[in-house]
Amino acid sequence: MSTMGATPARAGAAGEQDPSRTGMLVFIMSEAVLFTNLIAAYLYLRFSAVHWFPGDVLPLYLGLPAANTIILLSSSIPVHWATLSIQRGNRRNLIIGLALTFIMGAIFIGGQAYEWTHAGFTPQGSVFGSTFFTLTGFHGAHVLVGLTFLAVTLVRALRGRFTAEHHFAVQAAGWYWHFVDAVWVFLFGSLYLL
Repeated sequence: MSTMGATPARAGAAGEQDPSRTGMLVFIMSEAVLFTNLIAAYLYLRFSAVHWFPGDVLPLYLGLPAANTIILLSSSIPVHWATLSIQRGNRRNLIIGLALTFIMGAIFIGGQAYEWTHAGFTPQGSVFGSTFFTLTGFHGAHVLVGLTFLAVTLVRALRGRFTAEHHFAVQAAGWYWHFVDAVWVFLFGSLYLL
């Protein structure tokens, strides 16, 4: 039987899994394992310490981190809206949603940079300081990766590269951004509320 003229199976057809989706999900799951281990190590150290905050370190101020948390979690709304918009073929709302998400993420990073430079303690000063900067630093790096992902996706959107039928990169950027937001919920609870 000749295969000439036969059309290749379309990825994502009934019963098939798109390798791009699988790859993105595996990547996010591997990142989740990394953060799970970091948070578990932090919690172990936190609850096995007799005195967690060194004498010269006060418990963390909640005002800026709480505002930053609201900004970051709220940024999931426009990225979700962007994904829904392109699924309906609305490129204008896709662009607006991606731009809003990028701006909110950049504000979050700015808030974290301010907090780092005004923390009043260093990574070298104590186990508390080293775990704080490790966890927030790893998360900040992931936010920067997410911002890069959003920026590339936004540029592609501005060039008209996405349609209602072909927009997986937008979905992948949204998945990653939601992941970064979810991780922050656990970090904020562990670092600031415990």
